[in-house]
Amino acid sequence: MFPTSSHSTHRRAPSERGGPAGAGPRHASRQRVFIKKTCRLCAEKATSVDYKDFDKIRRFLTEKGKIIPRRITGNCAKCQRVLARAVKRSRHAGVVAFQID
Repeated sequence: MFPTSSHSTHRRAPSERGGPAGAGPRHASRQRVFIKKTCRLCAEKATSVDYKDFDKIRRFLTEKGKIIPRRITGNCAKCQRVLARAVKRSRHAGVVAFQID
């Protein structure tokens, strides 16, 4: 009738969690500092990314040939869409490999 599990349903005291008593949540003392990344393509005043420009496209690809997400590169949404389209065009044109082993 009731699920049997080794976990208890009540909350543990802060001293049982491994932190000092009264510390509250486990990582409350650590606060993340958000650093705003700037879009490299907007900074260069690039109106479009050419699919034949391998050097510019290569900066936004991993070693395996995958497109690096914008949360890591800091691109704006508009430039990331333009970049993704250029990468896909360059893959079909044979400038960039689909997958690098």
